[in-house]
Amino acid sequence: MKKVLVIAYYFPPMGLSGVQRTAKFVKYLPTFHWRPTVLTVVPRYIAQDQSLLHEIEREGVQIVRTDTLDPTRIFRTGEVIKLPPEWLRRILNGISQTIFIPDSKIGWKGRAIKAAEALLAHEKYDLIFATAPPYTDFLVGVQLKKKFGVPLVIDYRDPWVDNPQNFYATPIHKAVHVYLEKKVLHAADKVITINRRMKEKILKRYSFLRYDDVAILPHGFDPEDFQVDGRQGLPRTDKMRITYSGTFVADRKPKVFLEGLRRAFRVEPGMRGRIEACFVGMFREENLKLVRKLGLDNDVNVVGYVDHAECVKYLLASDVLWLTLGDQKGMDVVSTGKLHEYLGARKFILGCVPDGVAKSTILDSEGGMVVEPNDPDGIARAIVELYRRYKNKDLQPPGKDFVDRFNRRTITADLAKLFELVTE
Repeated sequence: MKKVLVIAYYFPPMGLSGVQRTAKFVKYLPTFHWRPTVLTVVPRYIAQDQSLLHEIEREGVQIVRTDTLDPTRIFRTGEVIKLPPEWLRRILNGISQTIFIPDSKIGWKGRAIKAAEALLAHEKYDLIFATAPPYTDFLVGVQLKKKFGVPLVIDYRDPWVDNPQNFYATPIHKAVHVYLEKKVLHAADKVITINRRMKEKILKRYSFLRYDDVAILPHGFDPEDFQVDGRQGLPRTDKMRITYSGTFVADRKPKVFLEGLRRAFRVEPGMRGRIEACFVGMFREENLKLVRKLGLDNDVNVVGYVDHAECVKYLLASDVLWLTLGDQKGMDVVSTGKLHEYLGARKFILGCVPDGVAKSTILDSEGGMVVEPNDPDGIARAIVELYRRYKNKDLQPPGKDFVDRFNRRTITADLAKLFELVTE
């Protein structure tokens, strides 16, 4: 087997969607004759997911962990960090992006490089694979390539300079990010993005890149996760269950959906008691207060955070899966891992998303509908229509041929082929 050193700050047992792409690549790479060693941090995060870690440990993957000097780790203790209120998170995020470049994980760079140097000094690696965010991972990969001459492949799970969640305090801040991204792209032997629109934006900004320098490997789903038999799965209800999985951050909020649900009940009072809005994941107190304020206590089921294996059971026991992205500038490039998990569950998808990759994916699946993110009346009409289809047993799931494009095992096979081309 050839050997690849994976640079991944976010990695199980950290939870949430940011770890799944890398975790599944690592799980399946040995199948395609690449043995990964993962360099990551000692886990301390807002969520823990042991089920994903156990998957990787069963494959015998070597995981090297170091400590880090992140601001959140300096001021907080314990393996699980409490999720702050959204208003406080925004303030802290703005301060962090003003002080730390490229991100608040820059305190990991020195320790990561030291640990990687020890590995590379004693063992031959054929390739370095760095995935971001955080973009500190890319800087680690570049420095290692320069010192050891090992080919570098970088993986964009989200945009860098054009990330809609980025805050630039001054034009100088943005210029530094552009400089760093340009430096990374010059050093990389291959660039991977998750969709065509992200690729096009990178090529437009950095004219020195050729079209073939950037490959597209989409997010996906692991079919093994969805092999849940009746004894393991959750019982179905006699209500139409609309489920959201994940955490609400930034412009991704439940407010407009909940207001739409309340309006739907006003339009069709007979639906009351026959629809359940299920939230699987972290649900802040401010959102619970909104549920009570809107009088939806008996219509909303807040499950709370569960590991990925349990979350999949809720997806499979649902009738409709709901996705929201917000409509701030730059969201056209976003195609979340959550959306591809929804496709893997093969349930009808209700997307409250702007024009862009997520919208076209939902519509192309032929198993979903799309409403503007900030249109509660549109959401109300959609819920009424979905309930009509539910009663008529006419909730068409995404097509199997379409869904099969996003099989993580197949996508990892493509990644291994790309690794072979780079090392040859």
